Amino acid sequence: MLYQVEAEAEKKRLDVYLAEKNDFTRSRTEKLIRDGCVSVEGETAVKPGVLLRTGMVVELTLPDLKPAALEAQDLPLSIIYQDADLAVVYKPSGMVVHPAAGNPDGTMVNALLMKLEDLSGVGGEMRPGIVHRIDKDTSGLLLVAKNDRSHLLLSEQIKEHSVERAYRAILIGRMKEPEGDVNGPIGRHPNDRKKMAVVPGGREAHTHWTVLEELRGATLVEARLTTGRTHQIRVHMASIGHPVLGDPVYGPKKSPYPVEGGQLLHAFRLGFIHPTTGEKFLFEAPPEPRFMNWLEKLRLK
Repeated sequence: MLYQVEAEAEKKRLDVYLAEKNDFTRSRTEKLIRDGCVSVEGETAVKPGVLLRTGMVVELTLPDLKPAALEAQDLPLSIIYQDADLAVVYKPSGMVVHPAAGNPDGTMVNALLMKLEDLSGVGGEMRPGIVHRIDKDTSGLLLVAKNDRSHLLLSEQIKEHSVERAYRAILIGRMKEPEGDVNGPIGRHPNDRKKMAVVPGGREAHTHWTVLEELRGATLVEARLTTGRTHQIRVHMASIGHPVLGDPVYGPKKSPYPVEGGQLLHAFRLGFIHPTTGEKFLFEAPPEPRFMNWLEKLRLK
């Protein structure tokens, strides 16, 4: 994969640049650089902290991947659609997308290995097929790649913000306006590295929200993403004083309602261009019973 450094990336670190371009973690890009998989201006790069200049050519060659050392597990995961190139799945709340520290199995990837015959390898051994993610306690639609070509083309659509992603969320409090936008750069919280926050110098993030229904002490909204930062909707809604109901991280210490199981947030719409046929695909799926039960409880009678 070849990249020519844009003017806005002047003096950006090589590992940061590649992480942003490929939606990799910094640790993954650092390892790729140290393993000799990256060159700058034709010379193999050995230091992740190399500062780039406008016009430089950066080449990334992904190594051949080992088979994923993961166990296929029969877990609750619905396949909404699949063909030779991709699948659209419905992830339940409470399920982590891919294995990581503290979650070695029981993840969506373990379920995919049981339900699908093929998965792309671009994401690495622990993330086969994973093009994008949603939080553990967020339910909804996710796109999965079944081969490397599809993975790269779908990832490019996500980077170009052309994938349509919309969510349903129940927010604490009543909104003053029928709709609005939150434009706030998101980065690590300055005092708590496990949290994200709207911070100067963070990555660009934009969320548009629309009120769907006023509730008792809460509001049902649709939130549409043009960027996809970690915890974006949760962080943005909390930043304007309306955290997602049930959010244990960004919500108030004392919730106005005893919601269990995490934030009431659901990825209900997913739209994209098929990487092979060029056809526009659009999928929608309703929230889980847990979400709908709370919606019914909070409706104005």
